[in-house]
Amino acid sequence: MDMEQLGLFAPPRRLFTCTPSKLGSYEDCPRRYRFSYVDRPAPPKGPPWAHNSLGASVHTALRSWYALDPERRTPSVLPKLLQATWVKEGYRDEEQEREVFRRALAWLESYVDSLDPHDEPVGVERTVAARTETLALSGRVDRIDQRGAELVIVDYKTGRSQTTPDDARGSRALALYAIAAERVFRRPCRRVELHHLPTGTVAAHDHTRESLDRHLRRAEETAADILAAEASVREGTDPDQAFPTAAGPWCSWCDYRKACPAGQEHPARDPWTAVERRPAGDGL
Repeated sequence: MDMEQLGLFAPPRRLFTCTPSKLGSYEDCPRRYRFSYVDRPAPPKGPPWAHNSLGASVHTALRSWYALDPERRTPSVLPKLLQATWVKEGYRDEEQEREVFRRALAWLESYVDSLDPHDEPVGVERTVAARTETLALSGRVDRIDQRGAELVIVDYKTGRSQTTPDDARGSRALALYAIAAERVFRRPCRRVELHHLPTGTVAAHDHTRESLDRHLRRAEETAADILAAEASVREGTDPDQAFPTAAGPWCSWCDYRKACPAGQEHPARDPWTAVERRPAGDGL
């Protein structure tokens, strides 16, 4: 049997299994990626962040709202839903926690008041997946709507900064969700939206096939960089060299700041900093 025939029985190429957040972690900071996905055991994380608790609470409350029968989807049910899903970690004290709860409830009441309770999304916190020649990609979408013959990716945001159409256009995660949703449901998916609950605004972008393909190529390039870094470590390269720190002000918010000398050069933030009350119009 010649080598060409033997090639017919070669094992298939192993795909890089990832989520948009996994790829984004490497793009933001290779060192943080290493701490999250490579080092075992991973370095200990810092304390929970209040803004993460807030975001998780609001997201889960909206999922619970959509799980109700349409006749029960009213603003009046939200206090109970939010209380049931509320994550208490990271707040300075009970007083701050109660104040943020009231703020989050007001966002939710205003938001659902703008929704038609009889509109059934295609998916709520739905996992979608797609494969390419190099990637096995999956991710969980906050909401997938159907408008006409097309699908729309909806992502909830609870951060202080108001989102913009440029944020929607540049989001690798939203683009990859659109690609995966189109493949799972076999319907066109080009529009992506960021719904900013603190301000009640929607930042949207309509992708083209070409712009989605560009996002996918960059995702594949990131995966190739990750695999190359991991291979270099196996070959003896210092992990700190293979996975360098991308230091900046964001280091103050990193879970692994205490394990990273470069990150420690930036001031630490209290876990509740991002939910402290700010001047009107400043979101959180």
